[in-house]
Amino acid sequence: MLRVKNYTGFSKVLINLKIQLYTFIYFSGQLFLGRIKVKYFIRVLKRLLFFLSYMKQNKYAKIGNRLKINLYLPGFPSKAYFRACNKVTEFDKKMPSISALISITSACRYKCPHCYQKHDKGKDADINVLIETVKNLQNKGTAFFNIEGGEPFLVFDRLKTVCNSIDNRSEILINSTGDGMTLENMTELRKNKNIIGIMFSLHTDKPEEMNSFMGVENAWDNLKNGIELSHKVGFAVTFNTCLLRDAFYDGTFENIMNIVKDFNGSMIQLIKPKPAGGWLESGIEDFSKEDFEHIKNLAHKYNLDKKFREYAFISPMILEESPEYFGCTAGGTDRFYINAKGDLQACEFLNLSFGNIQTDDFDTIYDKMRKVFEKPCQSWLCEKYSCQIYKLKTENNLASLPLSPELSNQVYEVWKRGDVTEFYKKLEEL
Repeated sequence: MLRVKNYTGFSKVLINLKIQLYTFIYFSGQLFLGRIKVKYFIRVLKRLLFFLSYMKQNKYAKIGNRLKINLYLPGFPSKAYFRACNKVTEFDKKMPSISALISITSACRYKCPHCYQKHDKGKDADINVLIETVKNLQNKGTAFFNIEGGEPFLVFDRLKTVCNSIDNRSEILINSTGDGMTLENMTELRKNKNIIGIMFSLHTDKPEEMNSFMGVENAWDNLKNGIELSHKVGFAVTFNTCLLRDAFYDGTFENIMNIVKDFNGSMIQLIKPKPAGGWLESGIEDFSKEDFEHIKNLAHKYNLDKKFREYAFISPMILEESPEYFGCTAGGTDRFYINAKGDLQACEFLNLSFGNIQTDDFDTIYDKMRKVFEKPCQSWLCEKYSCQIYKLKTENNLASLPLSPELSNQVYEVWKRGDVTEFYKKLEEL
């Protein structure tokens, strides 16, 4: 089992000083080697310090020999971490995207009602095209790959092939339910040192409710087995949870945090329910400003209060995507999505396509997406335009999503994305 050590308070201040020192030494070397122009050196350091200042709401988690200060930032001080830092060395054009979510298969034995891939019907992308795309993305600066399905362990050969095609310039986190995991395939996967861990779905605190929610009678048993295997072979255990409003008031959230602690989990991502996939037609319940504030306070309590130091580091989507922080980072600002059949999407929750990696030139469709998302803005487009996406789906009698590039264009050519995110505005000015 990997040792996990959490940092809060003064210990985090000391860690920040260490990060700053190592970063200064690294980029001084880049300056000496001529990889950074002298006129940009101080600006690069200012940009990195500015980003680090936005980590103040986070608990730091040292997982083995890697320190995680943000879910989608590779662990410090790995090669992938400094690869991600290179994002801020770009001054002449749009900064590169450092993270990508890649679905390698639609195969799944579960029936989760909220699944954002519920309508993503089609044959899995050619594995050779997928590998070529992943290598291309690494060359473009992608330093963090979140690999998922469906359930990736149901097609283990594909999972292993994709992971092995990613070199140590990037870190890998694999999403799973635990279904299909065996000691044999986990031991084989552990040979890849770029994989930091497995992220398990945990959307309720009760085993019987989880089995019912996921539509199979052994969902909880698969989860427990997967966690045990991960610890046995030395993978970090992390979680994601998608909770409705009441779960943050009736004790469910606290119970889940206790379960994650008992499972020796190192991180948990709080995913805000989205009107996408299975919930595209019905929509989602509204979260008020008071609800947002309540959830932020809960996250801050577990992340910053020393009484909760031994609990998992929380990565709350509603805080990180709020206007006060990073806003919407979709479309290659900091992240994007490629679904199992090869559609390039700005985000897994935004059922629009800019093209398909199997039929279109990747650089062309990738650049097109990044141009549409040229400036990082504040609006949550997946919520703002879900009704229009559903309307186009029904009007055109579509059996699958995302919308075609042509129909997608009808949405994004007239949408309003809100104000430019203050964080990125200031980052570019530095």
